Amino acid sequence: MNVIWRNSISCLRIGQVPHRYQSDYHPAAPLGSRILTDPTKVFEHNMWDHMQWSKEEEEEARKKVEENSAVRVLLEEQVKYESEASKYWDTFYKIHKNKFFKNRNWLLREFPEILPVDQKTTEKAGELSWDHVKTNAASCFSRTHGPNVPEEKDHYKKNSGSSNGQSKARSNFSNSDSEEHRKGPLKTDLFPGSNATFRVLEVGCGAGNSVFPILNILQNVPGSFLYCCDFASEAVELVKSHSSYRAAQCSAFVHDVCDDGLPYPFPDGILDVILLVFVLSSIHPDRMQSVVNRLSKLLKPGGMLLFRDYGRYDKTQLRFKKGCCLSENFYVRGDGTRAYFFTKGEVHNMFCKAGLDQKQNLVDRRLQVNRKKQVKMHRVWVQGKFQKPLHLTQNSSKLFFSLLSDD
Repeated sequence: MNVIWRNSISCLRIGQVPHRYQSDYHPAAPLGSRILTDPTKVFEHNMWDHMQWSKEEEEEARKKVEENSAVRVLLEEQVKYESEASKYWDTFYKIHKNKFFKNRNWLLREFPEILPVDQKTTEKAGELSWDHVKTNAASCFSRTHGPNVPEEKDHYKKNSGSSNGQSKARSNFSNSDSEEHRKGPLKTDLFPGSNATFRVLEVGCGAGNSVFPILNILQNVPGSFLYCCDFASEAVELVKSHSSYRAAQCSAFVHDVCDDGLPYPFPDGILDVILLVFVLSSIHPDRMQSVVNRLSKLLKPGGMLLFRDYGRYDKTQLRFKKGCCLSENFYVRGDGTRAYFFTKGEVHNMFCKAGLDQKQNLVDRRLQVNRKKQVKMHRVWVQGKFQKPLHLTQNSSKLFFSLLSDD
């Protein structure tokens, strides 16, 4: 037993822990990647994957951004957009309800980490009836033991003995760290999801376009619990009034992630997954780092933060007119909501400064096509996966040295 403990602790110290969150490979589309090899057939489909830009296209995009950034929004108006940000989003959801955004049924394909590593169910999850789920569900859960796609590096060989030992050690350390992070009355009092064994938080849940696909996934995962928050109260009410909302497995609450002094309704250090999808871009660039720092504290050691947002030169950025630019690569829409456009390097720096380890950071370039109007539009998104490091707590360190002394 001492040998198992020593091996587990050594793996934790040098970072050789089993996980599914590695490399910059881009997951295949559910029906296979759609690659444009013949430009004459560009209008045969609505979307093409993994598009490479020519130097001319990138230069044209840069010039468009230069043009639409030449005139900045007046400072007093910028202050208004910042101070009244929640009001603009409240108005947005009052007008559009839950009809504006489509449900994100692609979440499990891009982020299999939404499911716990040892979850073995292969049942279809409600609306999520992709071929990927039906035929490859097992691969989503076996990446702990070995890669199932050629792009991933073969870091981990299938070895049930060592893997089990590492998983037990990881669980013990995670639980110990979670307890150390609990402060005040929440340390002993019950809180929503206090009995759960796998916890997910979606930040900026809006009207629930990610919430309900995730709940459909987690309904077959015993011990799972979903938290979701938004600073627009109208959006949270839309989520809670939805027919698929289940208070027994989900807690929706109003929260401003920019308010560092505002507590969450659960302790720090208990989350397995944080989903941050098309949310950070709506926050003022000067406040982004503190938001990410705070979210990092909510993760348990080994927990994952999953990120997806607008990339630099996305068609949305190129469509802004003069006078909509707030600051460099930061714009305001006509309805008062805002959008920032990231580079891969910015994303890396922000999350690593928050103490997270980068496991994936890629630029997703696609070509969107309007076949009726014969129009081509470049879509650019940045996607990343960042893990909170596993580390020894003070108690675990004492145990480690006591085990050595026993020999």
